[in-house]
Amino acid sequence: MENMKQMTDDMLVSLYLEGNNSAFDVLLNRHQSRLYNYIYFIVRSKEVAEDIFQETFVKAIVTLQQGRYTNDGKFAAWITRIAHNLVIDQFRIERNENLVSNDETEIDLLNDAKLSEGNIENTLVNDQVLKDVRALVDELPDCQREVVFMRYYQDLSFKEIADITGVSINTALGRMRYAILNMRRIAMEKNVSLEME
Repeated sequence: MENMKQMTDDMLVSLYLEGNNSAFDVLLNRHQSRLYNYIYFIVRSKEVAEDIFQETFVKAIVTLQQGRYTNDGKFAAWITRIAHNLVIDQFRIERNENLVSNDETEIDLLNDAKLSEGNIENTLVNDQVLKDVRALVDELPDCQREVVFMRYYQDLSFKEIADITGVSINTALGRMRYAILNMRRIAMEKNVSLEME
């Protein structure tokens, strides 16, 4: 198993398809944290994120066993694409059931960096700014929040974002542009300062 950790994703997929279940365990361990965080960031519910995460790997196993996966060195993008599609399906279900809610978003304006009078250390101010940014991101439409998360939290290129979300690079760039504009507008409406010391 230790030797498998050094293998590429595609090598592990090949081993798994040859009957080595440990190879898939290595793939799961390699990608689970990043994939779960991606799902959770979008759905904002631990229970829903766990369900989608499990369903993602079940769907991946079925697709692999059916021989419908192409070894092209993009396993991480492929598995993220499966998760992305399942998240979209979940939002469709919620929309149809009228369960979509923004009540989970809380913005703590009492700790706004503008209200400090120099007696709080810079690190505390910067931490608060990052919390405020996260609260602003949470208020974005799903497609914009997803692009912001992939770009700034997962450090993906716009090409990778476009591949994973199934849109053109221009659409991904446009979503980022609108996300930034919306975050500025929301910050102004909420009187949130995003200046770090």
